[in-house]
Amino acid sequence: MIFLKTAEEIELLRESNLLVGKTLGELAKHIRPGISTLELDKIAEEFIRDHGAVPGFLGYDGFPNTLCISVNEEVVHGIPAADRFLKEGDVVSIDCGTLKNGFYGDSAYTFEVGEVKEEVRKLLKTTKEALYKGIEKAIAGLRIGDIGYAVQSYCEANGYSVVRELVGHGVGHDMHEEPQVPNYGKRGQGPKLAEGMVIAIEPMINLGKRHVYQDADGWTIRTRDRMPSAHFEHTVAVGKHGADILSSFEFVEQALKN
Repeated sequence: MIFLKTAEEIELLRESNLLVGKTLGELAKHIRPGISTLELDKIAEEFIRDHGAVPGFLGYDGFPNTLCISVNEEVVHGIPAADRFLKEGDVVSIDCGTLKNGFYGDSAYTFEVGEVKEEVRKLLKTTKEALYKGIEKAIAGLRIGDIGYAVQSYCEANGYSVVRELVGHGVGHDMHEEPQVPNYGKRGQGPKLAEGMVIAIEPMINLGKRHVYQDADGWTIRTRDRMPSAHFEHTVAVGKHGADILSSFEFVEQALKN
């Protein structure tokens, strides 16, 4: 069932999602060669709790940490570890969730660690642009397929592949609500978008082929060809004339400039 949110509920969702954006901004200050992914996880947990919320991912379906941290060919759901250190040239996707006032926030950003290869930088740029192409279609009266088509067509036109096994989703009192929001699709197909729907749009795009597999840890998803992957995510409220982006990359971008 798809739950439409009231204006008041959307403001509570905005609060949770802005905290995710602020958390990602705080993490941006610490991402560098030599830092462990577990250290980043601890920074995020402390920051979230200090701002009156709890980590949305910690314990969710048994997930053991605050952040999903996925490096290079890891697509999503990477588990932070004390012995996993970022190195020069890595790209690292950080997916973060919060729970505050009964509503979840959910957003992700893929960071460059030092200097990365130009082909990888272009992958990140295209994936982030594709996110906004999808958001442009989050308008009441259009359909889920319009969002997926916008993401897919843009990425494939640039030579990249779209992961099919993992999709975006509704966000509300639960982290994952209906509807599913694939990053591929056909225009005019799928559930109709309505004002008050809140969805996470999250392109997961590969430099190589689209095929992925799950590690023995039961969580980490990797590309089969071990080529890099990128992941950007915003939570948005569907509106009559356009989407209202509830999460934010502003805090990340501000931190990266400094």
